[in-house]
Amino acid sequence: MNRRAGPARRRRGVAIQAAMALVILVLMVQMWLLTATLESYLAGHTGVALPALLSSLGLFCACMFLYRLVLRIDRLPEREDAGHRHGPGPWRIQSR
Repeated sequence: MNRRAGPARRRRGVAIQAAMALVILVLMVQMWLLTATLESYLAGHTGVALPALLSSLGLFCACMFLYRLVLRIDRLPEREDAGHRHGPGPWRIQSR
């Protein structure tokens, strides 16, 4: 069956795709950092190794944060109120 995705599922998909794009960007920066560090280190500038290591660890932590965020978003239950249309944003306004 080809079931249409609800708004909550689409929002989750967009959030996961954005997180994946950020992970790709962070990994590209990390590869550039590795290349620049190796080039400097092989040229005899040994002082760049420690700051590059710390920067790479920070980028790794950012990737792990995004990974855990994707896992949390993926595990969210679908909360669709059938027949009730809410305005834009995450706010739920109770009508009397």
